[in-house]
Amino acid sequence: MDQNSPATALLVIDAQESFRQRPDEWAATANPSAIDNIVQLVAHARRRGDVVVWITHAEPGTAGVFDPARGFVRVMDELGPRDDELAVTKTTVNAFTSTDLEEQLRQLGVGQVVVCGIRTEQCCETTTRVAADLGFEVLFVTDATTTSPIEAADGLSPVSGDDIMRRTESILSSRGFATVVRTADRVGVSA
Repeated sequence: MDQNSPATALLVIDAQESFRQRPDEWAATANPSAIDNIVQLVAHARRRGDVVVWITHAEPGTAGVFDPARGFVRVMDELGPRDDELAVTKTTVNAFTSTDLEEQLRQLGVGQVVVCGIRTEQCCETTTRVAADLGFEVLFVTDATTTSPIEAADGLSPVSGDDIMRRTESILSSRGFATVVRTADRVGVSA
């Protein structure tokens, strides 16, 4: 990496045990390979010397699966977060508004963020949009994200997880929020 280039940070968003506590929803995930792809991205980031940031979502006092008191607001074990890597817990959909993430990234000279994690269209997409607004260059690794279908309610149509993922990457790319890439492209291996 060029010493004059801004640093890169891998943002691993909400890849936490909370989601597995909803087994029917987790079984319907649109991209079962997402966690394996995140593992590859983390290994790649560590090899490059990039900043790795573990972001979890908490809803204190709700008694739900995102309530820290329940014990599920923790990164999935197989992802192997290290003690020397950044960790932030957010209470908003995006990773910036309720944390000091922007300040930490700026202190480290980060100019580019690589986004992966859970809920493609929710926390991953929203964090991507805010990061772009804050001036970060953003790479969105769609196949290292996943989501679940949205059921029909209140007269609205259902949306499949696959449709959500394709829509998200199309919008983020065509509207200039991010460059959409695949895990294999990012880590430099053939699919």
